[in-house]
Amino acid sequence: MAEVKQMSLSQYIALKSDHAVAQAFWIVTFALLTAIGAQIEIPHQPVPYTLQTFFVILAGGVLGWRNGLLSMSLYVGMGALGMPVFSGGGFGLVRLLGPSGGYLLSFPVAAALVGGVLALRPRVISETGGMLRRFIADYGWILLAMSSGLVLVFLAGTVQLYAVLFHNWSSAFESGFLIFSGWDLLKLGAAVAICRELRR
Repeated sequence: MAEVKQMSLSQYIALKSDHAVAQAFWIVTFALLTAIGAQIEIPHQPVPYTLQTFFVILAGGVLGWRNGLLSMSLYVGMGALGMPVFSGGGFGLVRLLGPSGGYLLSFPVAAALVGGVLALRPRVISETGGMLRRFIADYGWILLAMSSGLVLVFLAGTVQLYAVLFHNWSSAFESGFLIFSGWDLLKLGAAVAICRELRR
C-alpha cells in the first residue's frame, strides 16, 4: 500500500507551492496587504499618496499573472462589497466611480501585466549572454515588468480623473500621473529588490 505523504504547514503556505491551499493563502494575503497599504497614506488632493501600488506590482511579480490578477480582483471586490479597504477606510461603488477609481480598477490588470511580462523573461534572456544576461535576469526585466504595471495604473487613473473631475488632459496628467512619479520610484525600487529575492 502506497505511503501517504504528510504535508507540513510550511509546505501548505510555501510561496512557490502548487498546492491550492498555499496559492489561496497568498492570494488572500496580498489582497489584505494592499488593504493595509491603502491605510498608510499621505493626504493629497484629489488622490492621496498610499502604499497600494507597492503591493499591486509585488503581487504580480511574486504570484504571477493569474494569482496576481485574482488577488487584486479580490481586493477591489472586497471594497466594492462594502469592506473599508480603500484609502481612508473608503469602500463602495461610489469610490470606484470617483476620482481615485481609475487607479483601483486597474489594479488587477496591472498585477497581471507585471506577472505576464516576467513570464516572458526566459525567452528574451536566452537570446543574450554575458553581463547583459545577468543584469536582465537579476534586475532589468523585473524593473521593466513592474514599471509597466505602474504606468498602466497611472494611465488608468489619469483617464478617470479627466472623465470625472478635470475635463482637461493637462490638469489630469499633472495631478494623476506626474505628481506620483517621485514617490512611486521609491516604491518601485523596493518592490524590484524584494521581488528578486523572493523569486530566487
